[in-house]
Amino acid sequence: MPAPLLLDLTHTSHTRARTGIQRVVRSLRGALAGRALSVCFDPHESAWRPLEPWEERNLAAACAAGARGSRWPLRARITGRLRRLSGRASPLAPGSAGGVLVPEIFSPEVAAALPGLFAAAEGARVALFHDALALQYPEFTPRLNVARFPAYLQELLQFDGIAAVSEASRDCLLDYWRWLGATRLPQVVALPLGIDPAPAEDGATPPGGVPVVLCVGSIEGRKNHAALLDACETLWSAGAAFELRLVGLSNPETGAAALEKLRRLRASGRPVRHDGPVSDQALEAAYRQCAFTVYPSIAEGFGLPVAESLARGKPCLCRTEGALGEVARGGGCLSLGAAGPAEIASALGRLLASPSERSTLESEARGRRFKSWGDYATELLAWTGTLRRNA
Repeated sequence: MPAPLLLDLTHTSHTRARTGIQRVVRSLRGALAGRALSVCFDPHESAWRPLEPWEERNLAAACAAGARGSRWPLRARITGRLRRLSGRASPLAPGSAGGVLVPEIFSPEVAAALPGLFAAAEGARVALFHDALALQYPEFTPRLNVARFPAYLQELLQFDGIAAVSEASRDCLLDYWRWLGATRLPQVVALPLGIDPAPAEDGATPPGGVPVVLCVGSIEGRKNHAALLDACETLWSAGAAFELRLVGLSNPETGAAALEKLRRLRASGRPVRHDGPVSDQALEAAYRQCAFTVYPSIAEGFGLPVAESLARGKPCLCRTEGALGEVARGGGCLSLGAAGPAEIASALGRLLASPSERSTLESEARGRRFKSWGDYATELLAWTGTLRRNA
C-alpha cells in the first residue's frame, strides 16, 4: 500500500466556520479517507503533527456563527508549549509520507513552516488554488487579505503542482506569475471541484404558496447582496409576491452595507429572512423548500452554491462569465448580466412571472451531472501521481 499523503488542515481543524473553502477541505478529507493523514502546524509546539482527537471533533462539528479565524483552546496552547520546552515535540518523521497536499489558503506562519512539512514526504507537493479575487477585487476584500495575497501567490511557487478549481482560476494564477516574471513554475491544471450528492428527495416540488427564492453564500462585499436586496425591494414595491431567504455567515467588514439594507427591509416588514450559517441538514431543507436560487456574486473561483443548486434540480440566477460561466454551461441557469440591481430585478421578475420558463430550467438542471467528491479525489490523486518532485 502506498504511503499516505500529508493533508494540511491547519486552519479548517481550528475553526467552526463553514464557508466555501472549509466545506471543500472537509469534503476532500472525507473522500481521501485512508489515503491521507490529516496534519496541522502547531505554532505552540513549533512542529507539524497529526491531528489530535479534539481537532478531529472540531472537523466533525456542525457549523457555528462567529469569526473565520483559528481558535486554539488554552489547554492546547499550554500542551504545545510544554512539549516544545521539554524537548518532547514529535515532528513528522522525514520521508515518511508519499506526498503533500495543501488545500487551504495558508497563513504566513504556515508558509514559513512548509519546509518541515515537505521534508516529511518523498513525493510531490501539491496545493489547491481557489482564486486571486483578493487582488482582482480589493474593494470587496478585507484589508488584511489584500495585503497578504501577493506573498501567498509567490509562496505557491515552491510546490510541484497546483490544482486550480476552475479554468478561470488557473489562467489568473499563470497570468500573475508571468507578470511577476517568475521563470520556474509548478505544473498547473484546472480540476473542477466535486459536490455533495443531492439526497433522494431533492427535486421534489416545493411547498405551495408564496415562492421562496434562496441565496446561499457569505454576506460580504463581493457576493453582491446589497444589489440583490435593492432588486428585491424594487420588485416588492411593484407588488411582486415572493420571500427571499439568505443562508450564510456575515462579514461585518465588507458586508456592512448589505447587512444594513437587510436590517431596514426586515424592520419595514418585507419578506426577507436571514438564517446565518446553518447545518448541512438545514441547508438541504432550504434547497427543497425554494422555487429557485439566486447567486448574485460578482466573481468566484468556482461557484459551489450554483453547482449544488443545479444538482438539486433548482434553477439558479447567476452571472455567466468566468468561473461561474464554467459551472453554468449545460443549462439550468439564467444570466444576471452585470449583476447590478436592475439586472437582478429583471431576471428575478422574469422567472417569478413565468412558471413555464422555471419548468424548462428545472428540466435542464435535473439533466446536469456533477462529479462527486470521490470522483474529484480520484482525479486529484491520479494527476498528483504524474508529477515529479522538483529540487
